[in-house]
Amino acid sequence: MNLTEPKRLRGLDRGERCALLISECQTAVIDPEVAMFKDLANAAQARALPTKISAFAHQCRNADIPVVHCIVRLLPGGKTATANSPIHSIMRKSPFLHRDHPASNIHPGIAVGPSDIISDRAHGITAFHDSGLETALRALNVETLILTGVSTNIALIGASIEAVNRGFSVVIAEDCTAGATPETHAHSIEQTLPILGTVCSTEAIIPYLRNRTGVS
Repeated sequence: MNLTEPKRLRGLDRGERCALLISECQTAVIDPEVAMFKDLANAAQARALPTKISAFAHQCRNADIPVVHCIVRLLPGGKTATANSPIHSIMRKSPFLHRDHPASNIHPGIAVGPSDIISDRAHGITAFHDSGLETALRALNVETLILTGVSTNIALIGASIEAVNRGFSVVIAEDCTAGATPETHAHSIEQTLPILGTVCSTEAIIPYLRNRTGVS
């Protein structure tokens, strides 16, 4: 897949206050050794997501941009998680995303800074659902969300729709994302996410971060 950089980074080109959202980069999601969805975890590792996201988050912190880790961790035993969809059934049965299991934690390859925000939800399929995320972003006067993490075919589409519904602009850092398969990732990046926000590389985003604060 060849990514064509947009001429205009809508959502960042007017000096909007932005935040970096890292979606579901937990051991149980992106580590092939324990992941419930092996293809997604393999794609995340093949694209070196932990390394790339950590480096990008470091640059965001240096530019005084909030970094938010959006994770899902069910209550022990899967309590409060209804099996009303196939993905929820899998999450409920597997212990790895239950909050008493160490695999539910953020992947150790992704550094968590002291000022980072952990948006932790116990149920639901998308980042804004019953998580307090919107309240935190409003308190920070955020206007634009830079999305990274997984998956481009479910969580990031859901987060983008919810963000747009709430009046936020969305930028997707494509090289810091992965989907369930290369084919579903390509379809989401080429067909769905461009309708909801600006799809580009981190290389295209970084100059806007530097111009904001003069960080080198």
